[in-house]
Amino acid sequence: MKAVLCKKLGPPEDLVVEDIPSLVPNAGQVVVAVKAAGVNFPDTLIIQGKYQFKPEPPFSPGGEVAGVVKELGANVTGVKVGDRVIAAATFGGFAEEMLCDADRLTPIPDSMDFVPASAFLLTYGTSYHALKDRAHLKPGETLLVLGASGGVGLAAVQLGKAMGARVIAAASSDAKLDVCRQNGADDVINYASDDLRSRVKALTAGKGVDVIYDPVGGPYSEPALRDMAWNGRFLVVGFAAGDIPKVPLNLALLKGCSIVGVFWGAFTRNEPENNRRNNEELIELFTQGKVKPHIHATYPLARTAEALNEVLNKRVSGKIVLVTGD
Repeated sequence: MKAVLCKKLGPPEDLVVEDIPSLVPNAGQVVVAVKAAGVNFPDTLIIQGKYQFKPEPPFSPGGEVAGVVKELGANVTGVKVGDRVIAAATFGGFAEEMLCDADRLTPIPDSMDFVPASAFLLTYGTSYHALKDRAHLKPGETLLVLGASGGVGLAAVQLGKAMGARVIAAASSDAKLDVCRQNGADDVINYASDDLRSRVKALTAGKGVDVIYDPVGGPYSEPALRDMAWNGRFLVVGFAAGDIPKVPLNLALLKGCSIVGVFWGAFTRNEPENNRRNNEELIELFTQGKVKPHIHATYPLARTAEALNEVLNKRVSGKIVLVTGD
């Protein structure tokens, strides 16, 4: 089977596509025949050795796929060969087959094709865990989403609307903000040309926002925090800008607000039953038409480096998906 391999840590251009032997599951594992694989920002980090988890080369990046169960390991129950599933792992997904622990599978409903399925659980799982479990977002509250045109950002925009919030989307270009509007944003801020704080003040009549969803970090975290409403919740989701901001903690005191960490991967391991319930609720939101992944483009495995560079260079609205063929 074909696999995209990281044989040495480095940029996407160092990846190679090779034929390797088919995979064999251990006890408790399954082999998934991959139909589509979502491309996520952590994939750009893991191949450079900059992610929290550092597999030894050679390995295939990619942690989110949709496909068909091909083979079961010993002691696997509740799933059978031929089942359509979303599979989650830390790496191994940019290939025609992926090994996955059986308890990391989610059934795909008949109404969901493989491409949107492969772009679903990581981004929507992260954003739903953030808004539901960490922020306890309530109907009528105001949600500010930074980096709103990216994968997790657009998921947060859609979920915020589905949960009854007023959503303000912030991104770096008018084209990206148009995508945010198409996905339900009530108001938008171009933080490349607008003053973030002035726009937040104007849009909230000086009250500030109740919840900030920040997957970006960098220079906009502190200004956003300064315009938070009383009892607000600032969600630390990631640092796509590259810089981890250092915020004055007196702001949390003065605003009476909370700065809350969001680590979906650790949540899935530490609270598997709560994660399973969240996944079921997300699938139900999809079947009701309340959320739907925005697919920027699809690429074959041979163009994985190009896809990763699009993500690295912030040229993607929503998600890129790699497809294996038929």
